Parts: sequence; structure tokens; C-alpha cells
Amino acid sequence: MQAKKTNERLEQQILEVKHRYPTWGPKKILAVLRTNYPEERWPSDTTIGNILSRHGLVESRKYRKRMPAKTDPLSHCHAPNDVWCIDFKGWFLTKERLKCEPLTISDAHSRYLFYCSKLQSGKESDVWDVLNMLFYENGLPKFLRHDNGPPFATTGAGRLSRLSIKLIKAGVIPEWIDPGKPYQNSRHERMHRTLKAEGIIPLQLTIEEQQIKFKDFIQYFNFERPHEAIGQKYPGNVYIPSNRHWNGDFRSPEYDNTYLVKRVRERGQLSLNGVDIYIGKTLRDEFVGLKEDDNGDFSVHYGPVFLGIITPDGAFTTPSEVHRKRNGYKTRCY
Repeated sequence: MQAKKTNERLEQQILEVKHRYPTWGPKKILAVLRTNYPEERWPSDTTIGNILSRHGLVESRKYRKRMPAKTDPLSHCHAPNDVWCIDFKGWFLTKERLKCEPLTISDAHSRYLFYCSKLQSGKESDVWDVLNMLFYENGLPKFLRHDNGPPFATTGAGRLSRLSIKLIKAGVIPEWIDPGKPYQNSRHERMHRTLKAEGIIPLQLTIEEQQIKFKDFIQYFNFERPHEAIGQKYPGNVYIPSNRHWNGDFRSPEYDNTYLVKRVRERGQLSLNGVDIYIGKTLRDEFVGLKEDDNGDFSVHYGPVFLGIITPDGAFTTPSEVHRKRNGYKTRCY
């Protein structure tokens, strides 16, 4: 006995969604149809897949080798604004052969895409202008996750850059993924894959047209494209602004009475027991906290970020990348 065939009208609606969004699979198509036409009795995603296959609309997937993660770097991301992610999407050439490397910012929990646009430059001032705007509009996240490239990081103490210092003084804790481990920012990287496939390639637009396309992509990603990781909901319907409002007030980190507070001078040095110790020029005019242990070593912190150890002989040593660890952030950060 032949299985009951899907109603031709419903099948046509399935095909219309597929033609409108050619990169979508059966699960996303079903999610959108159920949202837009809840009164209909839609077939399962398996049946929708068979319909697409029958019409030659299914491409064989290239399966990526999946490596088991050794850590759960986003285990502290339980709600919107727990963690925002920021990065520069890998550059590409526009139709007129201009280099385009858009800055992207998203919320790790809801996958909401705040920003996607090419900046005048990748300098700290341009990136901060964008973050400042988003903080005023959406409030402050607890953490901002990024890689180890400029302007987010340096090779100096604590990997701190002037941008990350500004973030800490604004009340946001910067998070650096470990070098060579992009999976630690995998939710943002997954958005980049969608951006590449549906917002960049194979369009070959001019730089002006591409900037417009970036704006369209933000609307599409947040309010038209269901996301499987959030139950096929739209990121725009899951994200809510932060209750930590930004008023433009920068405040230095506070340290409790177990710390010895020292100011880093213009040349990057601080004075301890009459000895000048070089910490780094990035921290000039900032206050760091020193905590002494039983061996006479001083651990040096800038707010929530561990910078290194001052030994009894006055040497300052920073941890190697191999031995860096994600500390529990107990120092007060506004």
C-alpha cells in the first residue's frame, strides 16, 4: 500500500521556502512553516527532506571531522549578555578588488548578531566606538570573548591591550581564547560560516553594496533564520538587553585589603621595596594589585586579569601560554 502523499499545496509551500532560502535544510524549513502557518499539519523534517530530494534540491554534505573538546570554554554562558563574542571575519576581495574585513559582534547565548560591518580601520579607537555604541544601546555584557590579535590583545603582561584595559574600566571582563584554538569561540565562528555562505559568497559585490548586504544579513540572521541550537527560534526573539546599563563612566578596578596597590608609571614600571620593576607600558598610569604569598612572591593583577609574579629578587615573570589558566574572577570589576 502506497504511503499517503503530502498535500500538493503544502509541498508547494515547502518548495517556495527552499527556493527563497536555498542553503536551508528540512529542519529550518519546517520551523519557519510551523511559525508562519501554525494551523497546518506539516509533515516531518524527514518527509520534507524526501520532498527536496525528489526535486533535486538536496546537496551532499561535506562532513567535517569533529574533534572532542578538551574544555567547555562557554560553561559560564547561561543567559543573554553573559558573554559577547567579537572578531574580524577573515578578509575577502570585493568586486573592485578592495580588501574587506568586517567586524562582527554577537551574543553567545542567544546568537543575536549586534554588528557586522567594515570599519575604516581595525584600530582600537574604531573598535571601541562600535562597542561604546552597542553598550549604550544594549547594556554591558559580563565577558567579551575574542582572539589574541590586535587590537584585542598584545604579547605583554596579561595579554592586555589598551582596548582590554578600557573594557575592564567600563565593567566588562575580556576573555582571550587560547592561541590556535578557534573552537573556544565556536558559536561566533559558526555565525561566520553562515555569513560567508549567505552574505558574501558568491555575490561579488562592490564595497558599498557589500556594506548594505551586511545590514540585510543582520536582519536575516536575527529575525528570519531559525537557529537549531536555540530550539529553532529566532535570535531576535531570544535576546534581551542587559540590566547593566552603560553611562560612559570609566572606573579603575578595586582591590580588597589583602592587596598592595601600586601605580604603574609612565615608562611601565612600578616601585616595590625601593626597586623599579618593569611591568609594561600598556599599563602606564593604571593601578595594579599585588598579593604576597608565604614565599615572598607577589602575584600581580590588573582587576580580574593575572599579570605575573614578582619574585623576592625583584624579577617580574609572566606565565607561558602553556600554563595560562582561566581564573575565577573575584576582584571587583565594575
